[in-house]
Amino acid sequence: MEHPIPRPAVRPTVQDEVAAAASELIGGPAGRRAMPGTDRRNPLRVVALVMIGMFALGMAQKAPCYDGGWFESPTAQYTHACYSDIPHLYTGRGFAEGLTPYFDSLPERISGGMEYLEYPVLTGLFMQVTAWVTPDSVAQPERLYWMTNSGLLMICAVIIALCVSRTHAHRPWDGLLVALAPALALTATINWDLLAVALTAAALLMWSRSRPMAAGLLIGLATAAKLYPALLLGPLFILCLRAGRWRAFGATAGAAVAAWLAVNLPVMIGAPDGWAKFYTFSEERAVDFGSFWLIIAQRTESELGAVNTYATGLVALGCLALGVLALRAPRRPRLGQLAFLVVALFIVTNKVYSPQYVLWLIPLAVLARPRWRDFLIWQTCEVLYFLGIWMYLAYLNSEDHDGLSVDGYQWAILLHLFGTLWFGAMVIRDIVRPEYDVIRRDGSDDPGGGVLDGAPDVFTLRRSEVPTAQPAAYVDWGIRGDTTDPADVSRET
Repeated sequence: MEHPIPRPAVRPTVQDEVAAAASELIGGPAGRRAMPGTDRRNPLRVVALVMIGMFALGMAQKAPCYDGGWFESPTAQYTHACYSDIPHLYTGRGFAEGLTPYFDSLPERISGGMEYLEYPVLTGLFMQVTAWVTPDSVAQPERLYWMTNSGLLMICAVIIALCVSRTHAHRPWDGLLVALAPALALTATINWDLLAVALTAAALLMWSRSRPMAAGLLIGLATAAKLYPALLLGPLFILCLRAGRWRAFGATAGAAVAAWLAVNLPVMIGAPDGWAKFYTFSEERAVDFGSFWLIIAQRTESELGAVNTYATGLVALGCLALGVLALRAPRRPRLGQLAFLVVALFIVTNKVYSPQYVLWLIPLAVLARPRWRDFLIWQTCEVLYFLGIWMYLAYLNSEDHDGLSVDGYQWAILLHLFGTLWFGAMVIRDIVRPEYDVIRRDGSDDPGGGVLDGAPDVFTLRRSEVPTAQPAAYVDWGIRGDTTDPADVSRET
């Protein structure tokens, strides 16, 4: 296989209008000598520092709760929009009492009826390790527990941003979109999702470096922390089918299963009831916040007992449609595009769309469509929903019903869903019309595709002659001094 031509590093202030306009705050767009194409160390340092700064701002936003809002007032954590599961589950899942997750059943007095920890095994291990290093002799140890977890989650956030910067090696500045994402700063410490997101981002980086077995191991570990990373095997299967790269897919899938079993088997054998709680809870859980199913349930005053069947059917139909799209597209879609679409499909059709689920999508959205305007529009919808859900919970938990009413919250959900669906529609347009794909404007094929990058197609559902996916010659695309029509670039590629 011919390896793609190395590409010069892309400067966002040259290619992206919004980035160029925003750069006026720090001196204007970069010039030709601002960033040598072979030196990517400086962008990585900047991305890491910005990520740390934004994460710290997100922690500061939780200050009202840290000073007492989590427990001293029933509504303060909602009116200040600083709620977090972490301090509540420190006491509510037995960590404060030294109970072992999955093996020790939880007393009714602290768990509210939950018999065992309802999180996957690797997340449970993360929670237990931070509990071990949190001294229970201090006043309000749950605050120190939140701080300890936040420090480790900050490391996960930096890993995510750096992995995104390096996945598309010629676009190191794309990691700034992750680092500057306001929804990430606001939701990072609500739960432990960043652990799975970091492992998933690392898996995509390994795949981009043509290391399928390492990618599979990381996908397996990520799935042991959250269920959604297993969905990435679907896009990999479809893309490897189109390119005929079965050995790479087999290595990835096999390594993912092995890694997942290595983490889960000890608990599965030693504490089967505790291990199964995550899966039984997910199945038995009623429709919940953020989902369009909640709007239907509230409007129809129905419990939607068959929602699992409906949601599973929608996911199956959506995956089938995405598979057909990938096999009929004029060019093989990029991995980042299909990964975003399948995870977004799973979230949008799920019976719960928690505010922290946006963390799953942020790195995938950057890899799928690193357009600052579109990304910020979507992030605005997520931030508004973030405020909406806490105002709704304040309405439910206050005696005077101060906050966002049911009707107002339903509009917030619709905005929440619209932002995700709209961004997904833009990604689908890039697949159907590759000339609009910002990643491919310089002649690249799939710089995050590893063994798929530049590989010819061997199977498609198109009636015309099977096309190839070889990258075109480099095209210097920029918003200044470049009037090349996207259609011309498409004809070249």
